[in-house]
Amino acid sequence: MTAERQGKARIIPFLRYRDAQKAIGWLCEAFGFARHAVYEDEVGKVAHAELSYDGGFIMLGEMKDDALGMRTPAELGAVNQGIYVVVDDADAHYARAKAAGAEIVLDIKDQPYGSREYTARDLEGNLWSFGTYAPQAG
Repeated sequence: MTAERQGKARIIPFLRYRDAQKAIGWLCEAFGFARHAVYEDEVGKVAHAELSYDGGFIMLGEMKDDALGMRTPAELGAVNQGIYVVVDDADAHYARAKAAGAEIVLDIKDQPYGSREYTARDLEGNLWSFGTYAPQAG
């Protein structure tokens, strides 16, 4: 790894939402993300947004018909991926998500591999897991 890349995120999930502005507000309220950047297109839709969480990022934008063909889990009726976010205090994070109305899919519990974690859906059906397990590159 080069010195200028050290400490920078190298894998950044990206998602699309039917209502990206609403999703941004909800992800910040329920899961504790912070707005890093939001760029709108000529009609005011979110063309590209970056949300941060403890040094990590996700990117998102508005649903559109393009070569990627992305759809929300709500549209597909299925989920084919999930995002795992490392948190310092899983219980506090869980309480925040529940208070904001997140659908809890797997309740918070201790895992045999040393993590305390839970899984929730966002407002358009994407799966998010939050826990204390943090794999380290060797």
